[in-house]
Amino acid sequence: MRSDIEIAKSCSMQEIGAIAAKLGLTEEQIERYGKYKAKIGVAPRSRRGKLILVTAINPTASGEGKTTVSIGLADGMARLGKNVCLALREPSLGPVFGIKGGAAGGGYAQVVPMEDINLHFTGDLHAITAANNLLCAIVDNHIFRGNALELDPNKIYFRRCLDMNDRALRNITIGRGGEGVERTEHFEITAASEIMAILCLATSLQDLKRRIGNIIVGENRRGEYVFARDLKAEGAMTALLKDAIKPNLVQTLEGTPAIVHGGPFANIAHGCNSILATYTALGLADWVVTEAGFGADLGAEKFLDTKCRVAGIQPDCVVIVATVKALKLHGGAEKTALSEENLPALEAGLPNLYKHIENIRTVYCKPVVVAMNRFAGDTPAEIEAVMRGVRAHGAQAVFTDVFLQGGKGGEELAAAVCAAAQTESCLHYAYALEQPIREKIEAVVRRVYGGAGVTYSETAAEKIAEAEARGYGGLPVIIAKTQYSLSDDAKLLSRPQGFTVHVRDIIVKGGAEFVVAVAGNIMLMPGLGKVPAAEHIDVDECGEIVGLS
Repeated sequence: MRSDIEIAKSCSMQEIGAIAAKLGLTEEQIERYGKYKAKIGVAPRSRRGKLILVTAINPTASGEGKTTVSIGLADGMARLGKNVCLALREPSLGPVFGIKGGAAGGGYAQVVPMEDINLHFTGDLHAITAANNLLCAIVDNHIFRGNALELDPNKIYFRRCLDMNDRALRNITIGRGGEGVERTEHFEITAASEIMAILCLATSLQDLKRRIGNIIVGENRRGEYVFARDLKAEGAMTALLKDAIKPNLVQTLEGTPAIVHGGPFANIAHGCNSILATYTALGLADWVVTEAGFGADLGAEKFLDTKCRVAGIQPDCVVIVATVKALKLHGGAEKTALSEENLPALEAGLPNLYKHIENIRTVYCKPVVVAMNRFAGDTPAEIEAVMRGVRAHGAQAVFTDVFLQGGKGGEELAAAVCAAAQTESCLHYAYALEQPIREKIEAVVRRVYGGAGVTYSETAAEKIAEAEARGYGGLPVIIAKTQYSLSDDAKLLSRPQGFTVHVRDIIVKGGAEFVVAVAGNIMLMPGLGKVPAAEHIDVDECGEIVGLS
């Protein structure tokens, strides 16, 4: 079979004006970035469409294909005559050149132009990086120029960022050799930065500027918070983001409109595309398919408990993506034997899927459809075991083949999702905002992860008390943990029992307006693997990019 990039380059893309017209957008409402990309400058804000959230089981090295299924589902809906729009996240260069690869789908279920979307696209992540690092430069310049705000160099909380996996930047020293005040600095990947979170949670340009002004830069020598607005940084930072905040319009291989905008990671941030992109899609289409990063314990929990609260929205149906291969890995199967029938491993791994189904149905009270991404090695006995188990847990499983068949392979799933979305439902949250921070963290751990409780480091306990004393106790909580397990231990697969989650740090994001609980050994700046994907990406003699997936 041809590679993803070969398939993407062989398709006949429609000119972006024709894609915009499918959503009722005029030339005056879009800003073109060449023939096949555009920013949406003006769009309706009133909700018209039904919202479908696509999430997944805890991911494995085998891969589940969540973005691919999201795209195939939208194309399947279009084939059924639905007026549909995708609303996806933008890729980060870190995973593109690291181990995960791109985030434009795969096979015959992709958004295009694939290489543009996976690389520089419309420059949004570069603008976010620039705005973030402008604030850092202003902070260090302020200290160097006399430090009128009396910032404590040892209590600067806002970090520099880079849209790349680079572990060497996790802990560094800046200002050496007399070039400023020497202090310790820690880089984050751009997708985990507070500016990315702010861009994705802002409901307008004015809200963006307000949130940027509320970023907690650090503390002064009296222990008081110093904000970005105190440094008069919010205006220039907003200027850098005035175009980046506008949603991007592209298309699928089958010409379905796709809004691709914002890209926070779900294991160390909130994992959803921008509120403005979702608002725009809901105002332009009858059906909107969006996704949340990693498993339902991370991306979907944050979508439902944080984004839905801020945006005032809720999904009409939730799709959980899984594969037989991934379930067998959760059940202890060796990766080398995944193509063989292994019902015991499958049965041992299915509880991971069951837990996610239970969460959506009983914690959040939303209809669920399971999308099983089919592989050639899936046997009839394995397929029947999944179908039977999912039915017993109150959901429907649909085996789909969008990777090889595109929208045609997603029609059955599309029909099931459209039917499930007709059921009246009202979103419940895992916790109430007025609960203390500890209670909110523990509600997620107990109700969503299935854990026995939470332990806190001395630092985390002190920071929780401080956050509540300073008036931040009523914010949502974002738990940063491994994506590979319901617990904070990546080795505990399937549905572990009796585990506790250890919170080692607390970070108050005053601009993003959430409190981050850092659990386990999660890193805010990923590193490259032994054989990074970058080694296989090249430009051929004709100037065409190859090896990108």
